[in-house]
Amino acid sequence: MDQVESLLKRPRAYDNIDGVGELMLGFMCLVFALFQWLQVHTPEHSIWNRTYMFLIWVGLMLVVTTFGYKAIKKHVTYPRTGFVKYRAPGKTWRMIVTMIGAFVAAVLAASLYAARSHWNMTSTLPAVLGLLVAAGYAFGVGRTARWKWAVAVSILLGSIVIAALPTDLTGMIASGSWMTASYPAESIGTFLLCIILYGAMFLISGGITFWLYLRHTQAPTEEANEPANADAQ
Repeated sequence: MDQVESLLKRPRAYDNIDGVGELMLGFMCLVFALFQWLQVHTPEHSIWNRTYMFLIWVGLMLVVTTFGYKAIKKHVTYPRTGFVKYRAPGKTWRMIVTMIGAFVAAVLAASLYAARSHWNMTSTLPAVLGLLVAAGYAFGVGRTARWKWAVAVSILLGSIVIAALPTDLTGMIASGSWMTASYPAESIGTFLLCIILYGAMFLISGGITFWLYLRHTQAPTEEANEPANADAQ
């Protein structure tokens, strides 16, 4: 059974062997948080609050992450450990879809729960969101290495800390923003803090994985290629 389980985990482990998937996901979270920050701290009719600017921003973000992912795989990962293609769909993009679904599900679940119980969503939403994101991370990435469970726990604990912050403190992030006419300032602040937390944790985990990968693998040397070139001649 252990052998079978190891074989089932192999595609997921190889797909994130270099941590690039986590790096891209962390980059996306922080870039999205930056855009939200610009929207909050610019006038209502600013270019940053136009629908077309949001679409342009998301499009550029997807272009950078897609080509960045492929470039690192092509020039760093595949030369070191080879190209491996499994029949199952890629786990990295499935993980991204899972995370996006977790965000949507968390918002809906927290909204319904708050509406029924009349609780303050500022304290409920971060905890629920953190639980789902931590669960999605543990399922998608955590099983590839034991130390990554610490990242999932950190995401959950960090979300609980954000939920416990005083509303006056979180509200300062969106203080004076035009958005406060439609949304509570503390809700905007906690949402931004959550996105920044997730992005930072994904980048840290991906960065550690990438560093470990470079440390334990060797790039092909020119000497290794010379005999093959000589035989070809």
